[in-house]
Amino acid sequence: MIDREELTARSAELERADAADIVRWASERFGTKLTFATSLGIEDCVVTDMIARQSLPVALFTLDTGLLFPETYALKEQIERKYGVTIAGVRPDYTVAQQAEREGGELWLRDPDRCCDLRKIQPLRSTLAHYDAWITAIRRDQTPERANAPVVSWDARFGLVKINPLVRWTSADVRAYVQEHDVPYNPMHDQHYPSIGCIPCTSQVQPGEDPRSGRWRGREKTECGLHFVRPAS
Repeated sequence: MIDREELTARSAELERADAADIVRWASERFGTKLTFATSLGIEDCVVTDMIARQSLPVALFTLDTGLLFPETYALKEQIERKYGVTIAGVRPDYTVAQQAEREGGELWLRDPDRCCDLRKIQPLRSTLAHYDAWITAIRRDQTPERANAPVVSWDARFGLVKINPLVRWTSADVRAYVQEHDVPYNPMHDQHYPSIGCIPCTSQVQPGEDPRSGRWRGREKTECGLHFVRPAS
């Protein structure tokens, strides 16, 4: 059993800690029951580097929706080669074609929340059921919903501990780390794509726009639901 008071205390202790030290603490505390869900975004590449640099036995996986950019798949292979790790590709129960047969074509246009649930949330829930804790690469300055994210907390939605080692970082911090440690990342980040998800729901962001405006453009939706539950209307 996980002591919730311990989590609160550890989160306070780790608030000013180095991100790599937070990752190492998580590995030491949870051992093989710890996993890292990487979206293969630039922040996730930083966390992967920290895990590999310290030779930590953390299981890595990514949600392969079947709708990712070719650059994302290429990056996954590049990271696996560079660090000698395996990133498991977790897929939905149905292919994109099978989903279209069941739900109708282009569900992401008609009901993006439903599409995210089928292709991301449900596979994530099934995967996390095998672990006691998971690491993410979210940052507080990414969205208003993430502004108060703690370093360590109980994730009641998925029933395990959630660790956010980069939560205090800025985009500049991420870029500085990538440059210093020669971390591979998606070249689309240099082409006005600060946040990269599925092809139909990702677009370029122009100067002056919010970094998340390129996700589900034209909608209020800015989160797929992995880290934030939208309130009922």
